[in-house]
Amino acid sequence: MGATPDGLPVQQQHSIEETIPVTQAAAKQVHPVKVLSWPEKLTLIKPMNIQPINTLGQFIIERQSEFPYSKGQLSRLLRDIGIASKIVNREVNKAGLVNILGDTGETNIQGEKVKKLDLFANEQFKAALIAGGECCVFASEEEEDILPIENPVSVDAKYVVMIDPLDGSSNIDVNVSVGTIFSIYRRVSENGPGLLSDCLQKGMHQVAAGYVVYGSSTMLVYTTGHGVNGFTLDPSIGEFCLSHPNIRIPEDGKIYSVNEGNYIHFPQGIKKYIKYCQAYDEPSSRAYNSRYIGSMVADFHRNLLKGGVFIYPVTGKAPKGKLRLCYECNPLAFVVEQAGGKASDGYHRILEIEPTDLHQRTPVVLGSKKMVEKVEWFLKEFPDPGFF
Repeated sequence: MGATPDGLPVQQQHSIEETIPVTQAAAKQVHPVKVLSWPEKLTLIKPMNIQPINTLGQFIIERQSEFPYSKGQLSRLLRDIGIASKIVNREVNKAGLVNILGDTGETNIQGEKVKKLDLFANEQFKAALIAGGECCVFASEEEEDILPIENPVSVDAKYVVMIDPLDGSSNIDVNVSVGTIFSIYRRVSENGPGLLSDCLQKGMHQVAAGYVVYGSSTMLVYTTGHGVNGFTLDPSIGEFCLSHPNIRIPEDGKIYSVNEGNYIHFPQGIKKYIKYCQAYDEPSSRAYNSRYIGSMVADFHRNLLKGGVFIYPVTGKAPKGKLRLCYECNPLAFVVEQAGGKASDGYHRILEIEPTDLHQRTPVVLGSKKMVEKVEWFLKEFPDPGFF
């Protein structure tokens, strides 16, 4: 650092005038301060990029015009399902902290062990639908028979609800995603409590269907036949908020979801398709990725967003398939078709199958359209006399 002849560093050298203290009056003259009015201050505030929040309730009301025959009943029914799912979500999130894990010691109509949370979820949805007054009959995977609803608030009920209250419940104890699957029909009987015939309708007659995934976040996805929309639960306000508008499944994908532990029991066509997925082929972007959670709703949700195919075929142990047509396959088939995908039992469209039993089972292939069609091609080209 250099110095001047008088011994001061260069940057500290000042004129005589600069060393004279400035009076308050002089400072005001040199640096005048303008006092802004409130309108002027507001012009300096940068607008925040606030995204409008569209809740499930608002969204349902906005879409009410799509159902002029409903007069609000379907909207209220979807609202009731949303409220019940929030209660189930609360219990799922604290399942490890309270005595709600494990088996009840009972088995359901499917011959499966009933989990405590299975039973809790079933009772919550049942209570919500009975109290809501829009449902004339309730059918659950957890119950052997239908539950006709007969009370003063349900005198004019027009809708049928079929539900898998907690899909993938075998995963509850190990903190893996589970979900709820629901299906809604208009009744075919005239009046009074609902009948079995109201429940045994083809899936193509559904007026609404959807599912809830209880995972790292809780998401409700549903369709009323006018596209598919997804809502994520915001725990800070306790509302489902529109997060995935107009969901479209990719026409093709790179994920196949199947329980390969049952490979030896699969039909020849499914075995050939799995080998096709595993084979390296650069032009078709194979080999594909195998992803299987063991919770249908979670596997389906991933494939819906990313593209893929979910397969649960007939096996030697389950010659009619394992998954339930009315509670699982029909509602998810309706969702995937509305999103641009396809759903099949390997040979026929799922939504055109005539149910003959409340707990009827079926094989299922659903997901990206091109992937489902490829599975169907393999089943046709490699028929297995032991199946179908």
